[in-house]
Amino acid sequence: MSAPVPVLCGVELGGTRCVCLLGTGPDHILAQASLPTGADPAVTIERMAAVLKDWRSAHGPIAALGVASFGPLDLDTTSATYGFITSTPKPGWRRTDVLGPLSRACPVPVGFDTDVNGAALAEGRWGAARGCHSYAYVTVGTGIGVGLVVGGRPARGFSHPELGHIRVVRRAGDGWKGACSFHGDCVEGLASAVAIERRTGRCAAELPPDDPAWELVAHALGQLLHTLVLATAPQRILLGGGVMNGQAHLFDRLRRELQQSLNHYIEVPEVGAQIADCVRPPGLRDLGRSARCAGRRGGRARSRMARSLTAEPARHGASCATVSTAVQWNCRHEIIQGAGNPATGRRSRRSPAPQRLAGHPQ
Repeated sequence: MSAPVPVLCGVELGGTRCVCLLGTGPDHILAQASLPTGADPAVTIERMAAVLKDWRSAHGPIAALGVASFGPLDLDTTSATYGFITSTPKPGWRRTDVLGPLSRACPVPVGFDTDVNGAALAEGRWGAARGCHSYAYVTVGTGIGVGLVVGGRPARGFSHPELGHIRVVRRAGDGWKGACSFHGDCVEGLASAVAIERRTGRCAAELPPDDPAWELVAHALGQLLHTLVLATAPQRILLGGGVMNGQAHLFDRLRRELQQSLNHYIEVPEVGAQIADCVRPPGLRDLGRSARCAGRRGGRARSRMARSLTAEPARHGASCATVSTAVQWNCRHEIIQGAGNPATGRRSRRSPAPQRLAGHPQ
């Protein structure tokens, strides 16, 4: 008789919403809750902690908890602020302890990583990066982040990469100061949904494909792809997030920008004849879908919250929460199977050492 499949719990904190999930795998979701991220982190985290406590009471033992969050994050398990959001540009969320309250609400083996690393791991396990050992997941939404997997593991040094904030070569004649509160005209300051709206006065979803602003967005993102290709030689670069989801024309623009920027310096199929397979959308559906105007976000969040704790779990492949589901599941997978932090092998001081769980789906 095979061992029972463990129940896992995942939490994703995004710039505009947070999602909690419970289940045994991406095709078996027991419960889901979604709520606006909000401006008060204490209130948001308390609400998520309450969901986790309710699920433990309603569904029984939970084998492991994984938290994937926007950042920057402190991922050093020896640090006094391990599990904190650190110097984020999101108002009100700087120096916020995310992992502490959630792990106390659900005291089980725990994993913690960035939302984009979670999404990247998801694509490697179930999505468009299956079979790849080195690849990147780029999300272009409220901000810009890069989940970078090298040799099958998220890239990690003293912390996680923050490639959305690299400086880029500006398009000739473009003197706009940019929207990033830290760097002005970094990639995020030039090509995120916030940057697009500040530059044009309209949200990305309202801009037609022939709007001149897209040339500037594609140029900045093309510079990011140039850096990724030269730094880690990824087998695949997947681009998702609200801006990309709503503007399919950006993919051809980005491929051209990348090839022009490289100028034949790198001559491999991935950036040549096979570039359409290398630079492409994710294989898992994105919860964010297309970028929406700021005034509409609250209604969508409230609608999701109203149907959050559903008795009949939606099938992962057809659910609007596909990528969100996968984000959390892969962090859980890595922690359980790897007996610690997926990049370092170290375990959190807030939880016992994770154990390999028999029967866990691969």
